[in-house]
This record gives sequence, structure tokens and C-alpha cells, in this order.
Amino acid sequence: MGTLLFTLLREDSSSKARLGTIETKNGTIETPIFMPVGTRGAVKTLVNQQLYDINAQIILGNTYHLMLKPGMSIIEKAGGLHRFMNWERPILTDSGGFQVFSLSGLNSISDKGVNFQSHIDGSRHFLGPNESMAIQKILGSDIVMAFDECSPYPCKREDLEKGLERTLKWAATSREYELQSHQSLFGIVQGGIHEDLRAQSARALAAINFEGYAIGGLSVGEPAEEMYKVIEYTEPFLPKNKPRYLMGVGTPRNLIEAVMRGIDMFDCVMPTRNARNGTAFTTQGKINIKAGRYAEDFSPLDSGLDCYTSSFSKAYIRHLLNVDEITGLTLVTIQNLAFYLDLMKKIRHSIQEGTLQELYCRICEVYPE
Repeated sequence: MGTLLFTLLREDSSSKARLGTIETKNGTIETPIFMPVGTRGAVKTLVNQQLYDINAQIILGNTYHLMLKPGMSIIEKAGGLHRFMNWERPILTDSGGFQVFSLSGLNSISDKGVNFQSHIDGSRHFLGPNESMAIQKILGSDIVMAFDECSPYPCKREDLEKGLERTLKWAATSREYELQSHQSLFGIVQGGIHEDLRAQSARALAAINFEGYAIGGLSVGEPAEEMYKVIEYTEPFLPKNKPRYLMGVGTPRNLIEAVMRGIDMFDCVMPTRNARNGTAFTTQGKINIKAGRYAEDFSPLDSGLDCYTSSFSKAYIRHLLNVDEITGLTLVTIQNLAFYLDLMKKIRHSIQEGTLQELYCRICEVYPE
């Protein structure tokens, strides 16, 4: 059993939104929270101090990518992922399951796990629940994810049923693995868009008694309304006294919609990936900063956000991006993550003050999808 402590501080009267804290060895996390993605041991284009400055309370590391490069022997010699990347706050690591299953042309699946080829050099590897737990134990993350099978969308029901059966077996195996004393393990609910399979998965995982629960297998191509339905009929089966994590989601609208359905934790590459494509998330909406109309626009990138990068002009940032200056990518990445983290701060404040519905209406005006 890990040392994670979740405290439920307040429940919203008009929705299922929750205000809470998660205490870990490496710091306390305020929920609802968004977690920037640091796939290979870094959030792309940023250094740790920039993440501290925008109050990133927890980041993600990727088991699959880190096992391939630099490899576990190097991270073990470094003393774990926190020391390797000099990060002083909590880390969550995924199980690697999503990555190996997404490489459908390079893998073969059995009840023991997945044989797969590296996308880097074609070398052969095997990843199952025990292997995933062993890697995450070396990484030393505060929150560890159970190994699961992430089914695609759309997917035949019979394939979903087989995948769910494997996921539950792997969840039990993951739970039996002895991690470091400070590490806490989350189970992952699967089952596609089928209400009965999601309920079956959530019930079975609750019986195993994890420190937290994730809803996986969403934001893989299904319409947003289907995603919201899955959250709605999964949430009642998730223990109220444990944190709930919606994996790989999403837009600002997605976040507040999910919070109002009882979700506490989120991650997504959207703010960082969009930044590298020249798209900025601002309090006035999403803008393509590379567009010609910003060539002589000397107004601040985002006058509504108190952030270091928000005061730079649109014209300057456009110039940097169009001449391939790395600084441009850094500035837009800071802007996007600062916007996402500020949004979560506003959500927390509105739950505390009982004004979440008003914030929801404002978000939907600016980010309708």
C-alpha cells in the first residue's frame, strides 16, 4: 500500500465536482488538477523552473519511452526519475500499455503481456504487468499505473470483453507486485463505450482496492458526448474516497465537463503539442499565432492571464515561430500550460465559492468544443 492520502474537501451542490488534495512523499497536489506530460523525462521545450513558475504541481513520465531510452539501468544508477531529471514535485508514470497497444503492427498480445518491437531501432521487447511494475519501481514515481489493455475506437464488443478480462487479470497481478514504500498504484477502468463493461471493470477494480482509479480508453476518436456518457455511468462505481483520473483528456471544455461529472485529475499532450504547431490557448480563445493577421499585432498574447509569456506581443511570437527560433516554442508552451493550470485553479476556486456553473458558461462561450 502506498502513502498517498486523498482528502475530499468540498462537493459542488449543482454537480458532481469535487475539491480535494492528494498528499504524496514529494508534495501535495490540489484537485481538480491538470498534469503536464513529460514523456521522456522533460516537458518539451521547458526546463523545470518554468514549470515551477506556472505552478505545475505534478507531471507525467512515460514508461514505454523511458524503458527504451535511456533505459532502466541508467535511471536506476541516477537514483530514480526524480533525481535523474532534478524534479522536486510529484510524478505519475503510465504503465506503457497504451504505447505498446498503439503499435498494433509491431506487437503480439498474449495473456502474459505484449511482445513488441521498438519504434526506434526495431529491437524486441516484452512488457507485461510484472515488467511494467518493475520499471515503474525503478522510476520511483509517486503514482504508478497498473498495466492495462487499451482498446481502440471503434472496437467489436467481443474484443473489448477479451481486453477487459486481460486488464482485470493484469490489474490483480500489478497489485500484488511490491513497489517502493512511497509509491501508490492506480487501477484503470476499461470497457469501451459499453455501460455494462465499464460497470464490471469499475466494480472489479474497486474490489482490488487501489489507491486511486483512472478511466482509460477514452479520447481515442469517440465523440465528446460518448465520452461524457462513459464518465457518467462509470463514476458511481468508483470509490468516493479515492482520486479519479481521466487519462489523455482534453480540451478546456472537456476538462470542466469531466470535473462536473466527478473527475479529479487530467493529463493531455494537447497544450504542448498545439504549442509546437503554433496554436495558443488564451483566455480569449484558441488562436493560430502564425497567421498573417498577427504580423503587426503588438498587443499582448493574452491580456487576461497573469503569466510571464502572456505579455509578449503576438507579432513577436509569430516572428519567432516563423523563423524557427526555439524560444517561440518555449513561449507558446508556457502560455498554453499556464492557461490550463490557471483554468484548473479557477475551477477549484469556483467549487469552493459555489460558482462553478457561472465559470462553466464562460468556458463554453470561449471554448465551445
